[in-house]
Amino acid sequence: MTGFGIAQCELDGALIAVEVRSVNNRHFKSTLRIPEDFTALEAELEALVARRLVRGSAIVTLRIANAQSRISARINGERLNDYLAQLIHAVGPEEAARIERGQLLLLPGVVVEDGGALFLERLRPVALRLLGEACDKVLAMRTREGEILREHLVEFGKTIRTRLDAIAVRVPSVAAAYQVRLRQRVDAMLAEVGQTVDPADLLREVAIFAERSDIAEELVRLAGHLDQYESLLKQNLAEPIGRTMDFVAQELLREANTIASKSADVEISRQVVEIKTAIDRIKEQAQNAE
Repeated sequence: MTGFGIAQCELDGALIAVEVRSVNNRHFKSTLRIPEDFTALEAELEALVARRLVRGSAIVTLRIANAQSRISARINGERLNDYLAQLIHAVGPEEAARIERGQLLLLPGVVVEDGGALFLERLRPVALRLLGEACDKVLAMRTREGEILREHLVEFGKTIRTRLDAIAVRVPSVAAAYQVRLRQRVDAMLAEVGQTVDPADLLREVAIFAERSDIAEELVRLAGHLDQYESLLKQNLAEPIGRTMDFVAQELLREANTIASKSADVEISRQVVEIKTAIDRIKEQAQNAE
């Protein structure tokens, strides 16, 4: 499901903003965009967004403005002066003057980055808090979208139930209609040679047809899967229902296909087409359902 959330605040003169964008995905996947100086936060931010969103493709962006003064390295003057004193003592003032000043900055302890480390530690709880607030907004959008999605899924279930009831009403008359059509065809063929059909033979043929096209068991199983589907939409589960709903939709489709293959009745076939259309819509939306 889709969602967007952003949260921001000010920290030591720097503007901190965390933005979360979420789009549909059957599984969870996260992409983090973090300034290079703060990649140490990546693992904690990724763990938090995985706990909160559970499913979907999430893009998390951390933006920090005006933070350079807080993370810039500083020169340790005391250490640099100590190195210079040692050089003058070792090689003399003239030789020490010829050494490039830039080389002195590479000596251990001359450039200190403790300011960046301190700012990072202050930033860590703030970034996590802002990410939590952004996730709250994403989940709020998902909840609103989910309510709309639930309404559509309920309507698909009602469509299947209506078509299923129509099939159940139609089934008893299928064998009788077949018997009438069979007698008409046989009588027309035998009338040309002056013969009549034995009623026992006709009944035996109708019984074979009825046995071959019996869909009572499939109707019961399809109704059972539909009950499970409808119960999923009524529950407020902590875990996403999308995968369970997708499985139930597959079982619904399996029974619908069996009914279509066993029934030779045009009206039942038409109702099955409507059922399969609704199931396809359910399978599409199940990818987004939480």
